[in-house]
Amino acid sequence: MLKIILISLALQFLLELPDKTMIAMIYMGTRAHPFPVFVGGALAFIAHMGIAVGAGSLLTLLPHTPKQIVIATLFFVGAAYLLLKSEKEEEEEGEREAQAEHPGKRFREALTAFSVIFVGEFGDLTQIQAANLTVKYHNALAVFIGSSIALTLISFMGAFGGRYLVRVLPLATIRKIGGVVFAGMGIWTVVQIFQHHA
Repeated sequence: MLKIILISLALQFLLELPDKTMIAMIYMGTRAHPFPVFVGGALAFIAHMGIAVGAGSLLTLLPHTPKQIVIATLFFVGAAYLLLKSEKEEEEEGEREAQAEHPGKRFREALTAFSVIFVGEFGDLTQIQAANLTVKYHNALAVFIGSSIALTLISFMGAFGGRYLVRVLPLATIRKIGGVVFAGMGIWTVVQIFQHHA
């Protein structure tokens, strides 16, 4: 179980760090008190992971080969998204999402962060990959824990230190590393499909 938690944590962290919702967290964290922004964002991420692993649990009922094809396809989609999507586009989209709401006092700031992230993450790649990892490892709880920890860390980093982070480690670099990792996972899954039929 620990292995699946760590794999889910690492993959989801790599996938979400250069995403538009990270940009939205940075933007909100610099314009409101960071703590309620962190809490609201983290709760939204955790809610999405619950939805995602629930959907993934249903997909585990697929036969082996179609299930592996779905897994490989989603890893390749993740790789393409990270390697091909413009970082400038992600930044602009994240700022637009954050500007759509106007934070006020602490509770409202948390509610704003929750609503921005909850709406922005619907159907997002981290949600899809959480379902994908649940299908791959048949352990919804481990995937949920690992993914939730990863996205809570993202929420914390965005709210409290996002501006500093992007100066130290450009998000474009993180995006490329993540894309290569996801492409490798996709290739490995394809290899497993052929090994299964050999």
